[in-house]
Amino acid sequence: MDELAFHKMHGLGNDFVIIDQRSGRLTLSAEQMQRIADRRRGVGCDQLLCLEPSSRADVFMRVYNADGSEVGACGNGTRCVGRLMMEQNSTTATRIETTSGLLEVRAGVTGYRVDMGRPRLGWDEIPLAKPMDTLTLDLDCGSLTQPCAVNMGNPHIVFFVADAEAVPLAELGPQLEHHPWFPERANIGVAELRGPKALRLRVWERGAGLTAACGSGACAALVAAARRGLTERAAEVLLDGGRLQIAWDERDRVLMTGPASHSFSGRFDPELLAVRS
Repeated sequence: MDELAFHKMHGLGNDFVIIDQRSGRLTLSAEQMQRIADRRRGVGCDQLLCLEPSSRADVFMRVYNADGSEVGACGNGTRCVGRLMMEQNSTTATRIETTSGLLEVRAGVTGYRVDMGRPRLGWDEIPLAKPMDTLTLDLDCGSLTQPCAVNMGNPHIVFFVADAEAVPLAELGPQLEHHPWFPERANIGVAELRGPKALRLRVWERGAGLTAACGSGACAALVAAARRGLTERAAEVLLDGGRLQIAWDERDRVLMTGPASHSFSGRFDPELLAVRS
């Protein structure tokens, strides 16, 4: 890829613009990222994934939300970058470094499997603003009450509800994302139990809003449900964009399996990236 080239990919409709910055010649400001992510005037995406050199893995993946804010992890994006790297290197496995740690991706018959690592469950690991029990937070907002907190490379707050479709998440999500208990903001999920091996999940992502799918959110929901004894430690999670298979294994690692789709490749018009006064 040259410095103006990009790939547009998605995981269950959670879409990404992937930019190769390994040459070091292209750097982007938050304003430029916002222009790229704009669905009317730019390419359009939920997140930008910037590839950088890594001495510990095949590539370093830096993740930015559509508003230009940086986040630590992106499950669906990891599958997409994993597919891209495997195709470029003609392999069936790859290692991706992120600010949240090293992630391994493998190609399989049912999709791309990512080892998302160990869930972080301490109040200071989420992080929360003060010590509290992350299994049941004393937090209410509208119809939502007593969520569970899990960090899967980024902070997730999971509410269990009777009907995920009925929750006005577009209204409640922004309020909860910026709640003072969450110093780094938080992703807000509403999970509906559909049996011991099935969850229905909708997610409000910090800095991006409602998305068709959230891979790290699906992992967090499964961990939260299993901690409360509501599901087994492996389940199918149904998101707006489709299904992910999530397993919390005996090694305390969370494995996510799902598709990674390529939409198109292109080149940025220099006018889109031009520095503006």
